[in-house]
Amino acid sequence: MLERIHLAIVQQVERQGSLTAAAGVLHVTQSALSHSMKKLEQQLGTDIWLREGRSLRLTQAGEYLLAVANRVLPQLDFAEERLHQFARGERGALRIGMECHPCYQWLLKVVSPYLATWPDVDVDVKQKFQFGGIGALYGYEIDLLVTPDPVYKPGLIFEPVFDYEQVLAVAAVHKLAKEKYVKAHQLTDEVLITYPVPIDRLDIYNLFLKPAGVMPKHHKTIETTDIMLQMVESGRGVAALPRWLLLEYATKMDVVPVRLGKDGVAKQIHLGMRENDIGVDYLKAFLKLARGPAAPIGS
Repeated sequence: MLERIHLAIVQQVERQGSLTAAAGVLHVTQSALSHSMKKLEQQLGTDIWLREGRSLRLTQAGEYLLAVANRVLPQLDFAEERLHQFARGERGALRIGMECHPCYQWLLKVVSPYLATWPDVDVDVKQKFQFGGIGALYGYEIDLLVTPDPVYKPGLIFEPVFDYEQVLAVAAVHKLAKEKYVKAHQLTDEVLITYPVPIDRLDIYNLFLKPAGVMPKHHKTIETTDIMLQMVESGRGVAALPRWLLLEYATKMDVVPVRLGKDGVAKQIHLGMRENDIGVDYLKAFLKLARGPAAPIGS
């Protein structure tokens, strides 16, 4: 009946656009591919595709089978790789996805002692992955997700690892540097510099500017923290960053933190994972390290 090759065929035909191209990717002949799927259709009693000229269109059954393929095949690939690691004498792999641009420095402090403690675990950090973090966890593309914005879904759990305050980074000579806290309307004449993240996911907008109904004079995006703070130091703009991160740069740059609003903007960094992986010993060890002394000073 339904086998892995059937899922792979449906997935590759959808990706490649034709039976011929899919056959090439799967290293089978087109006739063998067609025969395999025809036999499956006969066994199931339903069509997977409908022909429209030279193209194929998935039926309702085909769409369902494609969804199953996209969900199941990554898990099978993951299981095979894990078994190969066991065969090589390795314990496994820990693939970490980053949804928190400024957390890279913090992660280095966790990964370094972790590598020393777990030498037989392969660690891979995906800082700029091109997929959504939640989808990546579901799809077994990553094992841990570092995020300040957990999305609670069935089968996933999120563990808070440290608290921090989001603050405004300004040059030491900036007019706002002496303020105890900044009000939203004071940013209407400022150039706001952020990481290249959609506005609807930026805390400075969601938790500070939008509730007050104001926007900055201009919004500029920069990928690296160093360049961002150099721009701030030179008076080219202001930036919203974690207080702990800004304190790390304060000794080498003339930038200072200013509280966002009278009560400040409180945040947490979470580690997300699949619920059925919570018992994995080397994953639990990473969580323990993340909650420990590696938490940023002044967070």
